[in-house]
Amino acid sequence: MATNASQITPEVVEQHGLSPEEYERVLNALGREPNLLELGIFSVMWSEHCSYKSSRLHLKKLPTEAEWVICGPGENAGVIDIGDGQAAIFKMESHNHPSYIEPFQGAATGVGGILRDVFTMGARPVANANALRFGRPDHPKMKHLVQGVVAGIGGYGNCVGVPTVAGETNFDPAYDGNILVNAMTVGVADSDKIFYSAATGVGNPIVYVGSKTGRDGIHGATMASADFEEDAEAKRPTVQVGDPFTEKLLIEACLELMATDAIVAIQDMGAAGLTSSSVEMATNGKVGIRLKMDDVPQRESGMTPYEMMLSESQERMLMVLKPGKEEMARAIFEKWELDFAVIGEVTEPGPSGGRMVLEFECETVCDIPLGPLADDAPLYDRPYLPLDEYKAWAKITPMTNVPDSSDPGADLLKLMGSPALASRRWIYEQYDRQVGADTLQTDGDAGVVRVHGTKKALAISTDCTPRYVYADPYEGGKQAVAEAYRNLCAVGAKPLAITNCLNFANPQRPEIMAQIVHALDGMGEACRTLDFPVVSGNVSLYNESKATGGGSAILPTPAIGGVGLIADYDKLVNIAFKNEGDAIYLIAPEFWAKPDPVRSHLGKSLWLKEVHGRDEGRAPPVDLAAERGAGQIVLKLIDEGLLSAVHDCSDGGLAVTLAEMALAGGLGAEVTANDAYTAAQWWFGEDQSRYVVTVSPDKVEAFNAIVAEGPESEEAALVGFRRLGTVRGDSLLGVKVEELRAANEAFFQEWMEG
Repeated sequence: MATNASQITPEVVEQHGLSPEEYERVLNALGREPNLLELGIFSVMWSEHCSYKSSRLHLKKLPTEAEWVICGPGENAGVIDIGDGQAAIFKMESHNHPSYIEPFQGAATGVGGILRDVFTMGARPVANANALRFGRPDHPKMKHLVQGVVAGIGGYGNCVGVPTVAGETNFDPAYDGNILVNAMTVGVADSDKIFYSAATGVGNPIVYVGSKTGRDGIHGATMASADFEEDAEAKRPTVQVGDPFTEKLLIEACLELMATDAIVAIQDMGAAGLTSSSVEMATNGKVGIRLKMDDVPQRESGMTPYEMMLSESQERMLMVLKPGKEEMARAIFEKWELDFAVIGEVTEPGPSGGRMVLEFECETVCDIPLGPLADDAPLYDRPYLPLDEYKAWAKITPMTNVPDSSDPGADLLKLMGSPALASRRWIYEQYDRQVGADTLQTDGDAGVVRVHGTKKALAISTDCTPRYVYADPYEGGKQAVAEAYRNLCAVGAKPLAITNCLNFANPQRPEIMAQIVHALDGMGEACRTLDFPVVSGNVSLYNESKATGGGSAILPTPAIGGVGLIADYDKLVNIAFKNEGDAIYLIAPEFWAKPDPVRSHLGKSLWLKEVHGRDEGRAPPVDLAAERGAGQIVLKLIDEGLLSAVHDCSDGGLAVTLAEMALAGGLGAEVTANDAYTAAQWWFGEDQSRYVVTVSPDKVEAFNAIVAEGPESEEAALVGFRRLGTVRGDSLLGVKVEELRAANEAFFQEWMEG
């Protein structure tokens, strides 16, 4: 076997992201020194991006099962039953480092990669969503990054023909040197035609389809598993280049082949390209694999096996076919003008498991036992601070000298014009939100798309409040899940499952590991209480930067992508005020009914930060039982057809919720405060588990009758109702709705046109 082991020096090992201890594990696994190709394969498979070596111990805490879950974590995407023999397939992934280095291609290939994860399993993609985090708008690089990322997301999704229906965009100095680009795709498939990745059948052919392999993206997974040094720009060659038109052809060709009985297993070539796809297929099927590297379609001359195995060129898939199906499959892919090549075969597992054998120019250039690459990859129980010690490190203390609002209307106007709450119209108008003709809603708490040919619809939301997670990872983790749950309930969807994208900084720092561990604890509790399991996800670590002008660690950002089902989309409700005279109610934990009311929560609030320049206090607590009860009540009221508008309360509190409803409907409201609270607490407190709803006058009696019937569950007993006022006029809190609109629209217009 060709080895070239003499190339392996401590410096080369370090360049491949392996510690000395990890390299010793490689030596023990092989019983000899690796050659450069073998080292590269171990490097990418043992990277954080592929092995989850710092997080998978704690990921086991998350609940992943429910009667409607068909497939949980471990495959390309999660699968849930949506009835009538249909399934929803979805996942969220990060493309953070590539998007900072080259924002257009980084974001575009992030969309392309998550689309492949979904259609690989047999689903036609029906919707995209995203969660974006950027640094200070006045940072010299930030306008370029925002423009590039948005153009990349829109350019890829629009060309492929999948609507982008939901998303969120936040700004904070913590992301100055390391932005976050998290992409999510949802697809629909027949539940009896789901395709999995486990290779089986000794002798079955292994087939490469899609685009040719180039030198783009080499070491992409390794780069995504390290923080940024000052040489971030030098990493540009590690960013992949995407072609959405080829992706569209690949979708159609794969779905056409999936309609036959030819496919045994299928896997997309994502992070670590041909390496991860082949290793995962073989290990999932407990078999070996032999590949002939000379047969890999290549778009550049003189490529080495090292380059071919580590390339992350886009729009490529790996399949195991049934014997004799090769020519039929070849005809399909050639019809769609895509490459097709038989590049290997499934081999027998030996006494100690399967092996990966690579041949090139009539020589064996790689012979690796597959077990150590996947199942026996390094697993670390890294030190972390207990929650109390973490809060002391983060200097989180109760607020003192809590300010009040002397003019809630003026404060609301300032909030609505801030980058935190400014209209994202400039962003979403670059996305094709209606392609496919099944989009029902994009502006509101959740994006909604019809399940084609049925009365069902899927609701999709992406959520996280990083400032809460920083202040209290446990409560912040709970809140991220709870807000996704709330946003789905607000449109009348039964929440079914979540995917996640866990973005954190360096796990070798105990304070950062504390964020990871405690956030996962909170997420796990929320998912169990809300019956809202995790079916897929992604972990992105080392999101911090030493680049010039950058900060250090990002805020901990465990982004949640929630999916829910609307049984009859005719009952869909949105956030807009509809008619003058509609009654406005607050549905919330019944804190105001107590003799000594609980004070509304202003800690870590947007009002405190944007109006007073203070970033203080504790994150708001999340009562998960009350959250579940409020959701149950809202879903019942929507099902009964009693609500004309629904909006969950989140950033900015009650006043911002009302303002967004007013802007959506072009109508004002006459509302009153509660004297038990200060103006700031009532209008701008960010208490959880709350919804604002409107009821037309002819339905108020029926609405009150349902409320008067009493709770149907113990959780609902924790929830109360309060009349806030009436939809009327053209003002809110003394400010004209059009004045609010002008302030809300100004930020992006001035920033991007300035």
